[in-house]
Amino acid sequence: MRKSIILTLATCWAMGVQAQQNLAQWINNVKLSGYGIIQYQASGKENAKSNSFNLRLARVSLDGRILDDFYWKAQIQFNGNTSTLGSSPRVVDLFAEWQKYDYFKVKAGQFKRPFTFENPMHPVDQGFMGYSQVISAIAGFSDRAGAHASNGRDIGVQIQGDFLKNANGRNLLHYQVGVFNGQGTNMADVDQQKDIIGGVWVMPVKGMRLGAFGWRGSYARKGSWTTANGQATSGVRSLAQRRYAFSAEYVCNDWTFRSEYAHSTGEAFKTRYQNASDAKDCALSGNGDKAQGVYAVVIAPIVKKKFHAKARYDMYQPSGDASKQKTQYEFGLDYNFTKNLQITGEYAFINDRSIADPDKHNYSLVDIEMSFRF
Repeated sequence: MRKSIILTLATCWAMGVQAQQNLAQWINNVKLSGYGIIQYQASGKENAKSNSFNLRLARVSLDGRILDDFYWKAQIQFNGNTSTLGSSPRVVDLFAEWQKYDYFKVKAGQFKRPFTFENPMHPVDQGFMGYSQVISAIAGFSDRAGAHASNGRDIGVQIQGDFLKNANGRNLLHYQVGVFNGQGTNMADVDQQKDIIGGVWVMPVKGMRLGAFGWRGSYARKGSWTTANGQATSGVRSLAQRRYAFSAEYVCNDWTFRSEYAHSTGEAFKTRYQNASDAKDCALSGNGDKAQGVYAVVIAPIVKKKFHAKARYDMYQPSGDASKQKTQYEFGLDYNFTKNLQITGEYAFINDRSIADPDKHNYSLVDIEMSFRF
């Protein structure tokens, strides 16, 4: 009897030691990181002039590995001067990805939609004062369909991979495709229909990517609206969304060239979802069922890895034609004090045809940002 007790205790002790070692190994793989962006922006837009310091955003994340093959990440965002402070803080990323094979990885949770090159880029690394208009409107930041701000993310499952290596061992082809709720971050599905989003790109030479993307899904609300014949109705209103994009990028010797075109077909809700009551307003926007835009970026080193000059052409048509077209011509500089501290400055000349008075279509904007990482 005594021997059995001793043997049991020894076994439990050994299992406890092993568990502690495994836990220590798991904890050692966890990394805390984050970044913040402080902004000064002045706009000369007639009847909406502004001049303000802003806390643009801050993010804190934890990530690590489990059993070598699984990568996980959790990230929270805090906003400063927002219209609804209740939306901050919020979870932006929460996912796990099985990464055993380069050519077949599986990700599940909340993460970036696999649509366009710019969408998954780090807000600091994408190079300008904000994502381009078309990416913001069609990839799910301030989505044209009326969804709440989701930073290009949704909840779902995705597969992706790289394969077809050349003689130097560099992969020439990448693919990614996922199934998502279609409602944006931290939201359950409303119409029980899923978005299918995917893309593929080739990498013919080092630093170059040429890609194409597609999106088929819907955005829905449960509320009330008035039909075209004046009849009041209520229930779930689902708006089909059909989108595609073409992308090109070349990064070499600290030079960056990038351009993307994206097109969307599908109606949009009139009211953008910012408060709970907005989710019940199912009236349609007057912008129609089409939108498109294009941008082109050049970032040139003045001092390599330290000091850059940059320019961006950024055009977006929220109604699919030039009647409400907004075009931004941006020029700027950025300077890296260290790899973790950067200051950027930009001047933008803006032509906005959605402004009723043609004499007020043009105005200027100045943006200065300091970003830091840890």
